[in-house]
Amino acid sequence: MPDKTEGPASAAARHEQWKGKGVALRAFFYIFGTHVFAGFVWLLFYLGEHAKK
Repeated sequence: MPDKTEGPASAAARHEQWKGKGVALRAFFYIFGTHVFAGFVWLLFYLGEHAKK
């Protein structure tokens, strides 16, 4: 629970810090997900190249 003696500036700073963490977390998941997808596509090309035809 926020302290009643805190001004709006500290509340705004905490909110901005929270938003920054959210952006960093979202960026991490987007980058991670993109790499997983790229690895899957690479695996499909690799398996297709080495498939017995």
